[in-house]
Amino acid sequence: MNKRYAAIWFPYLLTDQMALKQKELLGQAYALIAQERNKQMIVNVSREANKQGLRPNMSLADARITLPSLLTFKFHPQKEQKLLKAMAEWFICFTPHVAVNSPDGLFLDITGCTAWKSEEQHVEEIKAHFAGKYHVKIGIADTLGAAWAIAHYTKGQIAKPNEQLQHLLNLPPKALRLEESILQRLAKLGFHHIDSFIHIAPSTLRRRFGDEINLRIGQALGYKPEAFEPIKEPNPYEERLHCLEPIQTAKGIEIAIENLLEKLCNRLQKDDVGVRNAKLSAFRLDGKLQQISIGTNQPSIHIKHLFKLFELKIKQIEPDLGIELFIMEITKVEELPKQQETFWQVHNQTDLGEIAELLDRISIKAGKNAIRRYVPQEHHWPENSIRTATDLKEQPETEWPTHKPRPTVLLNQPELIQVTAPIPDYPPMNFTYKGEIHRITKADGPERLEQEWWLSDGKHRDYYYVEDDKGQRYWLFRSGHYDSKIAAQWFIHGFFA
Repeated sequence: MNKRYAAIWFPYLLTDQMALKQKELLGQAYALIAQERNKQMIVNVSREANKQGLRPNMSLADARITLPSLLTFKFHPQKEQKLLKAMAEWFICFTPHVAVNSPDGLFLDITGCTAWKSEEQHVEEIKAHFAGKYHVKIGIADTLGAAWAIAHYTKGQIAKPNEQLQHLLNLPPKALRLEESILQRLAKLGFHHIDSFIHIAPSTLRRRFGDEINLRIGQALGYKPEAFEPIKEPNPYEERLHCLEPIQTAKGIEIAIENLLEKLCNRLQKDDVGVRNAKLSAFRLDGKLQQISIGTNQPSIHIKHLFKLFELKIKQIEPDLGIELFIMEITKVEELPKQQETFWQVHNQTDLGEIAELLDRISIKAGKNAIRRYVPQEHHWPENSIRTATDLKEQPETEWPTHKPRPTVLLNQPELIQVTAPIPDYPPMNFTYKGEIHRITKADGPERLEQEWWLSDGKHRDYYYVEDDKGQRYWLFRSGHYDSKIAAQWFIHGFFA
């Protein structure tokens, strides 16, 4: 299959964007300017200014002679790149392979994308989307170079496979993206069209014009390679579903999700990997993108389970006039556990996988971070003694401490409290936390914990395990040694069940 590329050119990219935001600029002649050394130079012009003879790279002084009423605005290059990248992301609905062609264009690899729409239909759809917003010109050919030339130097055409040469012959040498010095030499020799020199022997062209001219001809005709760098690396686990009729109902979205999951899970199973994170993108007729994502506690290829996770989020998708394309990406995969192949035939048996699926469903409703599992670490300083487990299969490297009581809930950071306590080493009689006074009826301690000097500096802590008159139990500590001249600082660090 021949490679097929589309070149998308926005000749008035930034000026069109300004007119969208400032309606009073519609139909006006204006330009974006930048300071170059001691001159102000035109970088972009509006269509109206272009009609009156103004071009990029003209000095503002020369432009004022031609058009004294010209409106000018400062050029911000970062805006151009940001807008172009946004345009590129939108074109992912046509193909997963989109590359930025600075400063005002894009390249699309559309190989194999005509299974559901012809190239002509693609062109008409793109034009319809940008109509009234941005001026756009499109060229399609077997090579990036030919597609670029067609977009920039014709009214926009489609070169049939292996016919790019015919479309290039009557175009000016500029269409080959040659350096200005080469263009000047070609003009001096009377080579005003590509057909006047393209059939000259490469060795002769090299002697007169250097290596670049043969490189550009080769790239345009397809016998020399040209780099194509998509903004997004192709995802090996991605599936697309084009809709013959726009989808507007929840049931239609459900069918699309099931269809995509079935295709992806079959591929994942062959590679012995399972889903940990997945994302569904829904492209609407109005060009807006709707997205939902899911995560699992362990790798899974269980279609029904994964569908249930997506189903809980379907209400977040607003189809509006309808969805024309669904893209599902598996953004994170992990190797399947050995029992994955036969797990779903297990009955009447508690299994790790069933627990993981239950946690997945709870997480979708309660939030991704609502459920956590912790494992102990080899540290006696409380903040460092635990860490979050990555999944249910992870085993602790050390045992949980049992020689001293530890709270069920440990605060991320100890919180300051007001305490009434005998001195120097007696437990508190009461403490105030968040405006509430707790009268202590039982207490045990102190347990002294020293700071881990190889990690951080600081005072030791004297911890007390206390119970108030309501039966609630807390983990409190005094920071540092008792000092009769300085009031001791007390903190709450955890809660017991």
